[in-house]
Amino acid sequence: MVPATPSKITAMEGDKDWDLCNKEGFVFKRVKRSRISGGSGEASKPVEPELDPAVKERNRRMRKKRTLVKLKRKYQSEMEQWEILSNSFSAMQEKAVRFETAEREERLNATETTSSSEHGGEDATNTVSSMLDELLSMAEGQEAIINDVSDLCEVAEKICRIEHEEEEESLFDLAVWCSPRSLMASLCAD
Repeated sequence: MVPATPSKITAMEGDKDWDLCNKEGFVFKRVKRSRISGGSGEASKPVEPELDPAVKERNRRMRKKRTLVKLKRKYQSEMEQWEILSNSFSAMQEKAVRFETAEREERLNATETTSSSEHGGEDATNTVSSMLDELLSMAEGQEAIINDVSDLCEVAEKICRIEHEEEEESLFDLAVWCSPRSLMASLCAD
Protein backbone atom coordinates (compact mmCIF):
# COMPACT_ATOMS: atom_id res chain seq x y z
CA MET A 1 0.00 0.00 0.00
CA VAL A 2 1.41 3.40 -1.05
CA PRO A 3 1.05 6.31 1.41
CA ALA A 4 -0.92 9.33 0.11
CA THR A 5 1.62 11.91 1.28
CA PRO A 6 5.39 11.65 1.01
CA SER A 7 7.10 10.47 4.15
CA LYS A 8 9.81 12.76 5.51
CA ILE A 9 13.06 11.52 6.88
CA THR A 10 15.01 13.82 9.16
CA ALA A 11 18.27 14.90 7.57
CA MET A 12 21.72 14.55 9.11
CA GLU A 13 23.21 17.18 11.41
CA GLY A 14 25.11 18.99 8.61
CA ASP A 15 22.01 19.32 6.43
CA LYS A 16 19.67 21.17 8.77
CA ASP A 17 18.16 23.19 5.90
CA TRP A 18 17.14 20.12 3.90
CA ASP A 19 14.49 17.42 4.25
CA LEU A 20 14.87 13.99 2.70
CA CYS A 21 11.56 12.91 1.19
CA ASN A 22 10.43 9.48 0.05
CA LYS A 23 7.52 9.63 -2.33
CA GLU A 24 6.47 6.25 -3.68
CA GLY A 25 10.00 4.90 -3.56
CA PHE A 26 11.62 8.01 -5.06
CA VAL A 27 13.99 9.58 -2.50
CA PHE A 28 14.94 13.23 -2.90
CA LYS A 29 16.14 16.25 -0.95
CA ARG A 30 13.91 19.27 -0.47
CA VAL A 31 14.57 22.60 1.21
CA LYS A 32 12.89 22.74 4.59
CA ARG A 33 9.88 24.99 4.70
CA SER A 34 9.05 26.88 7.85
CA ARG A 35 5.50 26.43 9.07
CA ILE A 36 3.16 29.12 10.33
CA SER A 37 2.53 28.67 14.03
CA GLY A 38 -1.15 29.55 13.56
CA GLY A 39 -2.09 25.92 12.97
CA SER A 40 -3.15 26.25 9.33
CA GLY A 41 -0.11 24.28 8.26
CA GLU A 42 0.68 26.43 5.20
CA ALA A 43 4.22 27.43 4.33
CA SER A 44 5.11 31.02 5.14
CA LYS A 45 7.00 33.39 2.92
CA PRO A 46 9.88 35.34 4.42
CA VAL A 47 8.86 38.92 5.08
CA GLU A 48 10.61 41.48 2.89
CA PRO A 49 10.69 44.66 4.96
CA GLU A 50 11.93 46.97 2.20
CA LEU A 51 9.15 46.24 -0.30
CA ASP A 52 6.11 48.33 0.36
CA PRO A 53 3.27 48.47 -2.20
CA ALA A 54 4.65 51.56 -3.96
CA VAL A 55 8.06 49.96 -4.43
CA LYS A 56 6.47 46.71 -5.63
CA GLU A 57 4.38 48.61 -8.16
CA ARG A 58 7.41 50.53 -9.41
CA ASN A 59 9.42 47.30 -9.75
CA ARG A 60 6.53 45.64 -11.60
CA ARG A 61 6.34 48.56 -14.04
CA MET A 62 10.09 48.48 -14.60
CA ARG A 63 10.02 44.71 -15.27
CA LYS A 64 7.09 45.18 -17.63
CA LYS A 65 8.89 47.99 -19.47
CA ARG A 66 12.11 45.94 -19.77
CA THR A 67 10.15 42.97 -21.08
CA LEU A 68 8.34 45.07 -23.66
CA VAL A 69 11.58 46.71 -24.83
CA LYS A 70 13.19 43.28 -25.12
CA LEU A 71 10.25 41.98 -27.16
CA LYS A 72 10.33 45.07 -29.38
CA ARG A 73 14.05 44.58 -30.09
CA LYS A 74 13.47 40.90 -30.79
CA TYR A 75 10.70 41.49 -33.32
CA GLN A 76 11.83 44.89 -34.72
CA SER A 77 13.12 43.54 -38.05
CA GLU A 78 10.00 41.45 -38.54
CA MET A 79 7.79 44.45 -37.80
CA GLU A 80 9.75 46.52 -40.33
CA GLN A 81 9.29 43.84 -43.01
CA TRP A 82 5.55 43.65 -42.38
CA GLU A 83 5.34 47.46 -42.44
CA ILE A 84 7.04 47.51 -45.84
CA LEU A 85 4.59 44.88 -47.09
CA SER A 86 1.67 46.86 -45.69
CA ASN A 87 2.85 50.07 -47.36
CA SER A 88 3.33 48.23 -50.67
CA PHE A 89 -0.15 46.79 -50.42
CA SER A 90 -1.63 50.22 -49.67
CA ALA A 91 0.18 51.68 -52.68
CA MET A 92 -1.18 48.85 -54.85
CA GLN A 93 -4.72 49.54 -53.62
CA GLU A 94 -4.38 53.23 -54.45
CA LYS A 95 -3.01 52.33 -57.87
CA ALA A 96 -5.95 50.00 -58.49
CA VAL A 97 -8.45 52.68 -57.44
CA ARG A 98 -6.82 55.21 -59.79
CA PHE A 99 -6.83 52.64 -62.56
CA GLU A 100 -10.54 51.90 -62.03
CA THR A 101 -11.48 55.59 -62.06
CA ALA A 102 -9.47 56.12 -65.25
CA GLU A 103 -11.15 53.06 -66.74
CA ARG A 104 -14.63 54.43 -65.94
CA GLU A 105 -13.75 57.78 -67.49
CA GLU A 106 -12.48 56.04 -70.61
CA ARG A 107 -15.70 54.03 -70.85
CA LEU A 108 -17.76 57.19 -70.59
CA ASN A 109 -15.65 58.83 -73.29
CA ALA A 110 -15.96 55.71 -75.44
CA THR A 111 -19.76 55.66 -75.15
CA GLU A 112 -19.87 59.36 -76.06
CA THR A 113 -17.64 58.82 -79.08
CA THR A 114 -19.64 55.75 -80.06
CA SER A 115 -22.87 57.73 -80.11
CA SER A 116 -21.21 60.47 -82.15
CA SER A 117 -19.53 57.97 -84.48
CA GLU A 118 -22.82 56.50 -85.55
CA HIS A 119 -23.03 59.49 -87.85
CA GLY A 120 -19.75 58.85 -89.75
CA GLY A 121 -17.88 55.73 -91.05
CA GLU A 122 -14.30 56.88 -90.36
CA ASP A 123 -15.18 57.88 -86.85
CA ALA A 124 -16.44 54.32 -86.23
CA THR A 125 -13.06 52.79 -87.11
CA ASN A 126 -11.31 55.34 -84.90
CA THR A 127 -13.69 54.49 -82.08
CA VAL A 128 -13.06 50.76 -82.44
CA SER A 129 -9.29 51.29 -82.42
CA SER A 130 -9.54 53.60 -79.38
CA MET A 131 -11.67 51.01 -77.59
CA LEU A 132 -9.06 48.36 -78.40
CA ASP A 133 -6.34 50.64 -77.07
CA GLU A 134 -8.35 51.16 -73.88
CA LEU A 135 -8.88 47.42 -73.47
CA LEU A 136 -5.18 46.83 -74.03
CA SER A 137 -4.23 49.45 -71.44
CA MET A 138 -6.71 47.88 -69.00
CA ALA A 139 -5.12 44.47 -69.53
CA GLU A 140 -1.65 45.95 -68.99
CA GLY A 141 -2.81 47.64 -65.79
CA GLN A 142 -4.30 44.39 -64.54
CA GLU A 143 -1.07 42.60 -65.38
CA ALA A 144 0.90 45.16 -63.36
CA ILE A 145 -1.44 44.69 -60.39
CA ILE A 146 -1.12 40.90 -60.61
CA ASN A 147 2.68 41.20 -60.73
CA ASP A 148 2.67 43.47 -57.68
CA VAL A 149 0.47 41.03 -55.74
CA SER A 150 2.67 38.13 -56.84
CA ASP A 151 5.77 39.96 -55.58
CA LEU A 152 4.09 40.65 -52.24
CA CYS A 153 3.10 36.99 -51.93
CA GLU A 154 6.69 35.91 -52.61
CA VAL A 155 7.99 38.25 -49.92
CA ALA A 156 5.39 37.02 -47.41
CA GLU A 157 6.22 33.39 -48.23
CA LYS A 158 9.92 34.13 -47.75
CA ILE A 159 9.25 35.70 -44.34
CA CYS A 160 7.12 32.73 -43.30
CA ARG A 161 9.75 30.26 -44.53
CA ILE A 162 12.49 32.05 -42.56
CA GLU A 163 10.33 32.05 -39.41
CA HIS A 164 9.58 28.35 -39.89
CA GLU A 165 13.28 27.55 -40.32
CA GLU A 166 14.12 29.53 -37.16
CA GLU A 167 11.48 27.59 -35.21
CA GLU A 168 12.82 24.28 -36.52
CA GLU A 169 16.37 25.33 -35.64
CA SER A 170 15.32 26.20 -32.09
CA LEU A 171 13.79 22.73 -31.75
CA PHE A 172 16.90 21.01 -33.08
CA ASP A 173 19.07 23.01 -30.67
CA LEU A 174 17.27 21.57 -27.65
CA ALA A 175 19.32 19.52 -25.20
CA VAL A 176 17.02 16.54 -25.81
CA TRP A 177 18.95 15.69 -28.98
CA CYS A 178 22.33 15.63 -27.18
CA SER A 179 23.82 12.90 -25.08
CA PRO A 180 22.01 11.83 -21.90
CA ARG A 181 24.76 13.35 -19.76
CA SER A 182 24.44 16.79 -21.36
CA LEU A 183 20.65 16.52 -21.10
CA MET A 184 20.88 15.84 -17.37
CA ALA A 185 23.41 18.65 -16.95
CA SER A 186 21.10 21.12 -18.71
CA LEU A 187 18.12 19.98 -16.62
CA CYS A 188 20.06 20.26 -13.38
CA ALA A 189 21.37 23.73 -14.31
CA ASP A 190 17.86 25.20 -14.28
